[in-house]
Amino acid sequence: MFPDSKPRLRDISVTLGPGTPEWPGDTPYSCGWPSTITGGQSVNVSAIATSPHVGTHADAPLHVRDGWPGTHELPLDAFCGPATVIDVSSFTEEISIDMLDGVSPEREITRLLLRTSRSIAGSEFPEDWPTLSESCTRTLLGRGLVLLGVDCPSVDSRESKSLPVHHMLFAGNACILENLDLRRISSGDYDLIAFPLKIMALDAAPVRAVLRDKGR
Repeated sequence: MFPDSKPRLRDISVTLGPGTPEWPGDTPYSCGWPSTITGGQSVNVSAIATSPHVGTHADAPLHVRDGWPGTHELPLDAFCGPATVIDVSSFTEEISIDMLDGVSPEREITRLLLRTSRSIAGSEFPEDWPTLSESCTRTLLGRGLVLLGVDCPSVDSRESKSLPVHHMLFAGNACILENLDLRRISSGDYDLIAFPLKIMALDAAPVRAVLRDKGR
């Protein structure tokens, strides 16, 4: 009777399945069926194999340094709360703090989601994507950033080997979401719910990421 009285939930997860693009050289998604009803069993039972970096996922600090925390140690509060989506799809170079529309010196942004429009959600792995500069990353951390999410495969550039943004974020106790699907999401403020699976000591974990409209 009152359809507008409930908050609207927006799924920003990439569907994980056959054909979901993996990072070149990584383990692709595959699924088998060791038990099937048509095969005479009482239930259908599936078994999947994949890199945890395929599809929407949270990186753990272990991804970039031995001895750093694994996925089971990721702080839940970073993945739930107010979040701001900013469209950076027009940029091809490193993004400075001045290029982030709506990020003023007076404003604290704890969770920032960048819409680069270089997503695997269209079933192709992108050639490149814009990334935050080290200076921009440092400034955001100083203003209270606890999570950076992107709709592209990495918060660092495709060819980077040093992964400076990963290292800076993790060293600053911030978390990372990658491979979001922000194609239908406008810039603005939302509530984020994006808990990683509690898997022991991995370098990344799958996530079902959802945005909830504010004021609804």
